Amino acid sequence: MVIVLFDGKLAQNLYPLTATKAVADLRYGIFTIQERWQVITGLPVYVLPQKYLSGLYEPVPQDEYLLIDASLKDEDGLRAQILSLQKDECIFDDKGLIAGRTTMGILSFNNETPGVYFSKKNVAENISRIQYPWQLISWNDEQLRRDFLLMFSRTTTQTISETNKAIQLENIIIETGAVVEHCIINASTGPVYIGKNATIMEGSMLRGPISIGEYATIKMGAKIYGATTIGPYCVTGGEIKNSILQSFSNKAHDGYLGDAIIGSWCNLGAGTSNSNVKNSAGEIFMRDAVQDVQISAGRKLGVIMGDYSRTAINTSINSGTVIGICCNIFGEGLTPRNISNFTWGINNNSNYAFEKAIEHINNWKKLKGLTLSDAEISVLKHIFERDKK
Repeated sequence: MVIVLFDGKLAQNLYPLTATKAVADLRYGIFTIQERWQVITGLPVYVLPQKYLSGLYEPVPQDEYLLIDASLKDEDGLRAQILSLQKDECIFDDKGLIAGRTTMGILSFNNETPGVYFSKKNVAENISRIQYPWQLISWNDEQLRRDFLLMFSRTTTQTISETNKAIQLENIIIETGAVVEHCIINASTGPVYIGKNATIMEGSMLRGPISIGEYATIKMGAKIYGATTIGPYCVTGGEIKNSILQSFSNKAHDGYLGDAIIGSWCNLGAGTSNSNVKNSAGEIFMRDAVQDVQISAGRKLGVIMGDYSRTAINTSINSGTVIGICCNIFGEGLTPRNISNFTWGINNNSNYAFEKAIEHINNWKKLKGLTLSDAEISVLKHIFERDKK
């Protein structure tokens, strides 16, 4: 049996994070959603994304499938119920299929008609799904603690160097190859996980709960508060609080990042800072794309940035700002709160020429020894042409 994580109909509400990746690829806590299911079950885990993203993912083999909505909140009771499903049995609610076990082919799987696949149907209530990007921020503290317990039972930690000042050592995991010297690590407020071959430079101050992914770099004098996730191969510095960086992104210099989610392959120029609270201390309202209404995201929300976007030095980002994919942000004053995909600058709202965008993304990828794949270019071309219509 293999697990197949599918994108439910609420995936579009997770824009811009899901413009270029499946829901299963989203990282919060220590893991991506796909990685978490792999660690928990030990089963092969495949992804069934939106159709235009399918080229990015390995084809699902012929097998018995445990289909699972990738957006489900990680909860022990629901997880146990899902893993105990029998053949041709499913769980669903008013938002569609939650999970089901089947041997039927799934290439034409339709989340809204689960009865075609399952003879035994169980109705569930009060199921929590990731419906909006800012939920990842609000759930990150809890998820970091849950994921730490998973890692604690599966890995051993390096002995921490005596050059560091560490509080509550039992709440710290430092994986093989990580370099941590002359730092302050306070794990009394939550666990601290440091992945393989990460580098935490001198003078860094970490206050849990925090996850720092493999090969990530924390630069000298950085101040990182919980609940923060720094994804693999990211480079970070300055002040960061209650934020998530997916992977391969840089916030390498001074500036404040708070209550924010940054996609993959992004770069925040030196001095870039975001506001996370309105001057009125009032609620921040965001758009629900499915219902086309404004909803409250609470009183604290910084920036949500899609993959491949960048800011110039000293960019000042408004609270509750959404920046699409492949944007080059520069210009005077505070940023607008909504910046479309492929935007070049903020004062004249010019379009980023597609060929230039690809060239510049490849320049950034080459800095880390990689290049854009044909499948990635195809996805970006699809979005670019769709947005022009």
